[in-house]
Amino acid sequence: MTTAGNAAVDVCVVGGCGRVGLPLGIALASRGLSVLLYDINPAAVDLVNAGTLPFAEEGAAEPLAEAIAAGRLRASTAPESVGLADALVVVVGTPVDEHLNPDLGAVPRAIERGVPHMRDGQLVVLRSTVYPGVTALTEKLLAGWGLDVDVAFCPERIAEGRAMTELFTLPQMVAARTTEAGDRAEKLFRTLTGSIIRLEPEEAELAKLFTNTWRYLKFAAANQFWMMANDFGLDYERIRHAVTTDYPRAADLPMPGFAAGPCLLKDTMQLAAFNGNNFVLGHSAMLINEGLPLYLVSRLEERFPLADLTVGVLGMAFKGGSDDPRDSLAYKLRKLLTIKAREAICTDPHIRDDRFLPLDEVLARADVLVIASPHAEYRELVTDKPVIDMWGLTGQGVKV
Repeated sequence: MTTAGNAAVDVCVVGGCGRVGLPLGIALASRGLSVLLYDINPAAVDLVNAGTLPFAEEGAAEPLAEAIAAGRLRASTAPESVGLADALVVVVGTPVDEHLNPDLGAVPRAIERGVPHMRDGQLVVLRSTVYPGVTALTEKLLAGWGLDVDVAFCPERIAEGRAMTELFTLPQMVAARTTEAGDRAEKLFRTLTGSIIRLEPEEAELAKLFTNTWRYLKFAAANQFWMMANDFGLDYERIRHAVTTDYPRAADLPMPGFAAGPCLLKDTMQLAAFNGNNFVLGHSAMLINEGLPLYLVSRLEERFPLADLTVGVLGMAFKGGSDDPRDSLAYKLRKLLTIKAREAICTDPHIRDDRFLPLDEVLARADVLVIASPHAEYRELVTDKPVIDMWGLTGQGVKV
């Protein structure tokens, strides 16, 4: 176990070696703050302390190494880390449970581990995407544990791979019950950005859920449009080009593709639960987006003698250019193809997995290729095999 040491720091990031916490810690350290990253993953802690990123994040490697060398950033698995900082920033996953209901205890559990080491006067910033009311619940629990602390909710807004740009350029939402807590949180985040939006905690909780759900709804619309066009033998890519070209009111119409990852579906579920599961639009989006792998396989069955063929799945990350496989629909696609095809073989240039094969081997062995993650490496595929490309990555149309 890595000990925390006893030197005071400006900020302790709880869950600090993950894909949200680590870029935040690096960004704060790059602006001169002393930062301690508390994480329960010892392997990630060791990598960070060695100046190595545990995952891919563009533009983060150099400032991480610089911050570690300068002594402004360090990581620890020791719970007493939380007592060394003026401000705690809690960045932990907020999953749904086995019944697809929000897990309201994820954030309180993360804080509770450090409660014996916390002290009065600290600022506690919740940065995870939370179910509305979790900020109030956290305030109540902290008070019940006998702590007199300021609590704020300042949700993360970054996209993976863009954190080291967006942390400094996107407006930061700051929400707190008291003026003092809000002012302290605003001062912290003005270290990164001059654009601050003040809200009430419940407003900010909904704002974050609305943001992710709105994105999920747009993907669902595009995927439904693509299926409509496809079923009539038409190329959605050509239609979308006509709709969006020099027409600003439709400029945000996306291309089709797997709407996946650890946030969009989960946060749409949280919003539905918040509204008593009265969210027809959100539930429809879930059916469309989660049903896309099945639709794709059904179209393959119509076009090819699938049971006699080997299908190569290109890309297993949840989005292009990422090394993150969490909740990727490529895995659902592989599962369906394992049942329907003679064989399903997979490759990904960014994810290490003993089950995956090199791209050259997949290209040689497969009868049909499906681009499941739009990695740039697949733009210039050289193959005589049929390529299913719903993303429009290769520029050859998106009909299946």
